[in-house]
Amino acid sequence: MTRWLAQTPTLAALDSAARAELAKLSPIAHPAGETIFTPGSAAQAYAIVVSGRVDVTLTGISGREILLYSIEPGQSCIQSTIGLMGDAPYSAEAQTVKDTELVLVPKSLFLTLLNQSEPFRTVVFHAFAARMQTMVTLLEKVAFQRVECRLAERLLELADGTSEINMTQADLATQIGTAREVISRRLEAWSKRGWIRQSRGQITLLDRDALFGLSIADM
Repeated sequence: MTRWLAQTPTLAALDSAARAELAKLSPIAHPAGETIFTPGSAAQAYAIVVSGRVDVTLTGISGREILLYSIEPGQSCIQSTIGLMGDAPYSAEAQTVKDTELVLVPKSLFLTLLNQSEPFRTVVFHAFAARMQTMVTLLEKVAFQRVECRLAERLLELADGTSEINMTQADLATQIGTAREVISRRLEAWSKRGWIRQSRGQITLLDRDALFGLSIADM
């Protein structure tokens, strides 16, 4: 068994035959900021994230971007799964956020394991279902939740128990699916209310209770 299999708990229940095939593969290192796939390209492999993170974003005709999901170790890429199973081209772009290790399971091996290994099939379908639920939640938020509520919620998530967030307004806009100008206006208003403090590329949360109250206002 190679080191990466031992580092991937989601594959712990695989049968010995599937593990033996996957053990022949080795992780590939990708530096932060590297593009993994682009819209229109064909899926060639099933990516397993061993370490790091990959963000998958969709760009509209207007040029506005939205973060569809992030792939952390043990999670799957629904775009790749759909592409491999249905021969559909990618509609989004994937890029590493930090130094990342990926194991790429070639399409032929992926389809063979999907057909022959029930444990592997279970892993893939469970991951697919979880990612679909994430996408439905995103759709609900974009369709029914006000921008300021989504922004407040995302700031609290990014802070993750701290008060400092290092992120540009453009990146925040991508993460919640709006324009940078909208983010700028909301943050300026909250700064005047004393909820946050801004500096270049950094946001400090000063009133978590106010942000939390706004984040659940549309629920």
